[in-house]
Amino acid sequence: MLDKLHVLVREVARAEVMPRFLDVSISRKADGSLLTEADLAAQAAFAAKLPEIIDCPMLGEEMTPRRQQELWQHNRDGLWVVDPIDGTNNFINGLPHFALSCAYIRNGRAQLGVVYNPVSDECFYSEHQKGAYLNGRPLPLRHVDKQLHEAIAGVEIKYLRSGKLSSRMNTLAPFGSLRSMGSSTLDWCYLAAGRYDIYVHGGQKLWDYAAGALIFEEAGGSLATLEGDAFWSGEHVFKRSVIAGLQTDLFEKWLKWIRENQ
Repeated sequence: MLDKLHVLVREVARAEVMPRFLDVSISRKADGSLLTEADLAAQAAFAAKLPEIIDCPMLGEEMTPRRQQELWQHNRDGLWVVDPIDGTNNFINGLPHFALSCAYIRNGRAQLGVVYNPVSDECFYSEHQKGAYLNGRPLPLRHVDKQLHEAIAGVEIKYLRSGKLSSRMNTLAPFGSLRSMGSSTLDWCYLAAGRYDIYVHGGQKLWDYAAGALIFEEAGGSLATLEGDAFWSGEHVFKRSVIAGLQTDLFEKWLKWIRENQ
């Protein structure tokens, strides 16, 4: 099933996404965020083809919130979760940092996950309890012992709900350098690969973390939330914060610093 899934994700990217890159029609959703015809075409292609891999409904980012809630509540025994293009602003502006993301979730937990950047041709994928991979190579790609002050951190400051934490992140940061590149699904994969060392985000949507968090965990990473509950718990499904680190000792120091500065 995982092999079929990453073949499908590549096919959707080739047929529906990349032909529209640098030449796409744009509109706005009700919440003001940007939407393209590529998002809609990719989501429709996934809806048509995913049941051939596992026959269950699909929840997509471009559905209405009401429909998303209904699908989540009534399909605990199996549900596809899709972000047709994560990093739509990058896609619109010609920045080659965006991805298609697809996960299969059962009983609130991701079982299969694929994240694909069609520009770099990097396909990250995982199956629960079977490891994580990038184009066939096991993740992480490398192990580097670092101190916290040397770490590369993925940080989405604008989503941090605590003004105290966001202010201190800018002025008292305990890490070496910061990255914010506009695609949550790829953030997870960069963590899993060892390109980032630590991460914090104040609130990702279900389709932002469904595949990526699985890939990251299967690569050996540790994760928690700003609220202090278990990451895959049933609370805050549609907006979940994250604190993460690939090395256990870095994660523990990073978590401690954030807890002390919230």
